[in-house]
Amino acid sequence: MNSQQKPGAVLFAKDIVRIARFYAELVPMTATLTQPDLIVLESAHFQLVVHPIPKQIAKSIKIASPPVRRTDVPAKLIFPVADIAEVRARASALGGELNPPAKEFEARGFRACDGHDPEGNVVQFRQSAL
Repeated sequence: MNSQQKPGAVLFAKDIVRIARFYAELVPMTATLTQPDLIVLESAHFQLVVHPIPKQIAKSIKIASPPVRRTDVPAKLIFPVADIAEVRARASALGGELNPPAKEFEARGFRACDGHDPEGNVVQFRQSAL
């Protein structure tokens, strides 16, 4: 499957390098294109395109430390992973966070856990429950 045929998502970020590193290391994906205004991450079946938030808008956005989860957005990225516990352990070192194990849930053959990336974007990680 070539890059133009892969399903994907676009994510806008204040710090595209930090956000790209977070997803590349946790999902995992490989950076196939890195430019000042664009980072493309890819796995075998998915593409994540990270663009910077326009500077005039980015100036008004404050990212707390640790970041505050932004739950008032209409979309949530979902990524398959081999081991949610491993992702949870690594996410905090990369500036994000996953909910505690007690908040994991199972549905339709997967186990899932919500969390957020270093800028507070909500993300869900899923592993097979089979």
